[in-house]
Amino acid sequence: MTKHVRLGAGSGFWGDALDPAVELLEKGDLDYLSMDYLAELTMALLQRQKLKNPKAGYIPDLPDHMRALLPLARQSGTRIVCNGGGANPRAAAERIREVARELGLSGTRIAVIEGDDLLPRLDELVASGTDLTNLDTGENNFVGIRNRVVAANVYTDGSAIVSALEQGAHVVIAGRVSDNALYVGPIMHEFGWCYDEAHSDRIGAAITVGHIVECAAAATGGMSSRFAEMPNMGRAGFPIIEFGEDANAVITKVDGSGGHVDAFTVKEHLVYEIGDPSRYIMPDGVADFTTVRIAEEGPDRVHLSNMTGRPRPDQLKLVVGYEDGWIGEGMLFFPWPYALERAQKAKQTLTERFERLGLKSDAVHFDFVGVDMLHGPASPAPDHDPAEIGLRVAVHTETRAEAEKVRRACSQLWIMGPGGTAFGTPIKPRPVYGLWPTLVPRSFVTQTAEILEA
Repeated sequence: MTKHVRLGAGSGFWGDALDPAVELLEKGDLDYLSMDYLAELTMALLQRQKLKNPKAGYIPDLPDHMRALLPLARQSGTRIVCNGGGANPRAAAERIREVARELGLSGTRIAVIEGDDLLPRLDELVASGTDLTNLDTGENNFVGIRNRVVAANVYTDGSAIVSALEQGAHVVIAGRVSDNALYVGPIMHEFGWCYDEAHSDRIGAAITVGHIVECAAAATGGMSSRFAEMPNMGRAGFPIIEFGEDANAVITKVDGSGGHVDAFTVKEHLVYEIGDPSRYIMPDGVADFTTVRIAEEGPDRVHLSNMTGRPRPDQLKLVVGYEDGWIGEGMLFFPWPYALERAQKAKQTLTERFERLGLKSDAVHFDFVGVDMLHGPASPAPDHDPAEIGLRVAVHTETRAEAEKVRRACSQLWIMGPGGTAFGTPIKPRPVYGLWPTLVPRSFVTQTAEILEA
């Protein structure tokens, strides 16, 4: 009989719902609960928090989440794997150890995984002559942003997660491991797989299913083009993987939970955020999505087979976050009649005010909310006088003082604007962080896994 491991997707992003994760622990009969908290920009924001406070820099929600989840996980024997450590996994692990002690869960073994943060070694990396060309823009003048860098985190594989689990960790707290490594690591640990040619297809299968479920409710009806068919999404169930040692898998969810799992919902997320479907390059390997066979085997049960892959790449993706000026923005609203004409007049007035105030900007952007905010110039002109229109303005500047001029100009439309002008909540200037994605040699990156016991 084929051995299986059950993994639940407990979070898809920082701010995701907690109740579906609780439901998974109560009813999912899980071996592992994997929780993804990070996006690329998140690391820069967390690194800024860490620079201000050495004990910060992890996902602020993590202690409260673990307070709710740890007792259930210890009772059921489920092991939790997450990247909620963000820019400071050690501080996160120490805080979760405190939470475990507060809950009376002595003996809880908490693993801290480190090694993805290359900020302290950035000058060493530059001096090594590594090509740090921006993967998005083709720019190769990395030294031009060096003095504005606030974060440099590399996407790492699941090897340190395997090490942590081998050491008996009940909770694994990592930084910027890849999203699907949160699933690949436990699967490799359970079946004793290693990074060799013989296991490439199997690891490719683990990457594939990890990719499908890593955004949680996105695999159970969330973000679906068939949104109208999805029942009770306010209490959507998060997905469960039943992964076999034969590298076949089933995607399902808790019986009675909201949402839906079928071949279409699985396919929708399979093609989410990918480039070449035959070469989905991840730190653990390269998955080929073109070979997978997807079949419904019952209500809310989708079987995946024939998944393949190739060995892991020699380079890893490094995302550098850097300070990139400020955004000043405002939101104004205009009523019928002549709503669009009022908004257009307000745009003209703001443009004149920016000139009058001597605004120094790199870019000025206007949206007519309800007309062209989402589709821009492709939007058709309204064939009627809308009941209401919003005008959003966003301006990129080098300094906070210049961004503040945008807020002032918007507030001045109280009396300079068209009759009927109304305002959204005043928006303070906010810093902008740019991203510089590039590649670094895998040999430059070393991960560690250390156990802290409550």
